[in-house]
Order: sequence, then C-alpha cells, then structure tokens
Amino acid sequence: MKRRTLLAALAAHGVAAHAAAFKDVLDTPAATSPLAERGLVVGLAKAGERLVALGQRGHVLTSDDAGKSWRQSQVPVSSDLVAAHFATPELGWAVGHDGVILHSRDGGLSWSRQFDGRQLGPQGAETPLLDVHFDDAQHGLAVGAFGTVLRTDDGGARWQAVPSLIDNPQGLHLYALRRIGAELFVAGEQGLLFKREADRFTQLKTPYAGTLFGVVGNERALVAHGLRGNLVRSTDGGRSWAAVQSGVAVGLPAATLDARGRFVIVSQAGHVLLSHDDGASFAPQKIERPLPVAAVAAAGATLVLGGPRGLRSIALA
Repeated sequence: MKRRTLLAALAAHGVAAHAAAFKDVLDTPAATSPLAERGLVVGLAKAGERLVALGQRGHVLTSDDAGKSWRQSQVPVSSDLVAAHFATPELGWAVGHDGVILHSRDGGLSWSRQFDGRQLGPQGAETPLLDVHFDDAQHGLAVGAFGTVLRTDDGGARWQAVPSLIDNPQGLHLYALRRIGAELFVAGEQGLLFKREADRFTQLKTPYAGTLFGVVGNERALVAHGLRGNLVRSTDGGRSWAAVQSGVAVGLPAATLDARGRFVIVSQAGHVLLSHDDGASFAPQKIERPLPVAAVAAAGATLVLGGPRGLRSIALA
C-alpha cells in the first residue's frame, strides 16, 4: 500500500473510532458519583422544604435536612445544569448548557428531558439556558445566552422561542428570572433589567451599566446585584434606583432572603453580605474558611452555599 493511501486509511480509521466513542452529553445520563456534593454546584432551589442543588455533568442532589446530607438524583443528561424552579413541592424544571430543559414530578428526585438546544436549530445546542421560572404548573419561561427566551403554556410539553417578549436587539445574555411578590424580573448583561407588565417585559433604567446577575427583594425594596460588588436598590417598584455600597469589589452572583426576611448576597470570593434594613446597607458575616460561592439558599436558620468546591452549610446570627 502506498504511503499516502496508508495514511488516509489510518486517518479514516481514527475518525471512525472517535465517532464510535463519542457520546452526546444530551443522550448520556449523569453518572452516579459519591463525590458529587463536592463538585461544582452552580444552582440551588427549594422544592417545598427540600433543597435541590445543580451542577456539572448533570449532577442534581437533594437534601431534606437543611443541607446536612445529600443524595444524588437520576438525570437523563450529563450537560452542566445551572438553575431550577419548582412551581409546587413536586413539580420542578431545571435548565443548563446545551439548551437543556428537564422536568421533575417528584420534588427533584428524578428528571426527564423536555427540551434541548437541538430543537433551536444548528447552533441551538451551543446555547446555555441560565434560568427558569413557572407562574404555575402550566405557564413558564426560560432565558439564557444570546438573548434566548422560551415560553411554555402547557407545563413544558411544548417550548417556543419568543424573543419579542423582551426588547433585547443586541441579543445580550439574560442571567436570571426572579419573582418578587407579584412581579417578575429579568436581569442580564450591560445593566439589563426588565419587569413584566402584562405579557411583555419593560426595561428598567439603573445607574449601573455592567452585568447584573439577579434581583432580591420584598414588598418594600428591590436590590439588583452584579459584577465587581455593584448593588443598586429601588424602593418604588423599579421606577428609580440608587447605588448601594457592598464593601467588596468582586462579583455577586446570587442572593436570597433568610428565614427572618433579611437580604443575603454572596460573592465569588466567599463573602456573605447581610442586610438588616431591606438592602439599604450590607455587612459582611464572619465565615470560617470562606470559599468561592455561586449559589445560595436558606433553610431555616441555616444558609446553604454552593460553589466550585461543592456544598456547605453555615449558621447566620
């Protein structure tokens, strides 16, 4: 066999072997691992009183004892998962990379796939979905990279792209859907912040033009949190905003209300910032061995944190 022909044959064999070995993460169930709770955790949600953690390679874990112990859920994909929302203690949806949307009927113990990016077209499988919210068991929204907005009106049996819901002509990333009281907000790149009015989202003007990762609040005040320690606060439903000093200069990726209704915001460097005055001011909490944080949830007097090194629980004073 001539050398050129031999090389071509070897190359073809290598391609065929690679193709045979390749398994799409959308068709590969998440592997069970005793170390899952120590791996990267990006999202935390509540299914009633149950905690649900989401992270890399399709890992989902649940806890019924405020984070003292965790068990891994059955997940049909090994895509990285980012966020979840439960409309009831049993019915939940999770989203993540590769445009994946999963559904649970048992409070996060097991999941089925409802949608993935392959249904969005040739580039859809490269589109991460970054958050999801359901008003009830039927009506939900998912948002993500490049301005992606999906809607369902039948519990996720069908998902439809609806970019016209949000005025985002540049296709900037949309990071969070947050319901506060009766209002629903969307936060994103370059200071994007929207509030739902009727069946569309109206843009809110804030004094910060950088990325906003989310919003936390109550009936008295709203606080949006973003890059480099930036916080902006509104006391009139989002009509006007003012900057709030966080005291840190790193990203603030997640926030929650604790059991006493206090605003809690966490940083990528491990800070836990607590407000006793509806977000008008924040003070850092003393944390032993602070670790980077990407997600936070409250469970009674306990605060559960998720990040690159897994899950941990701390007590708030």
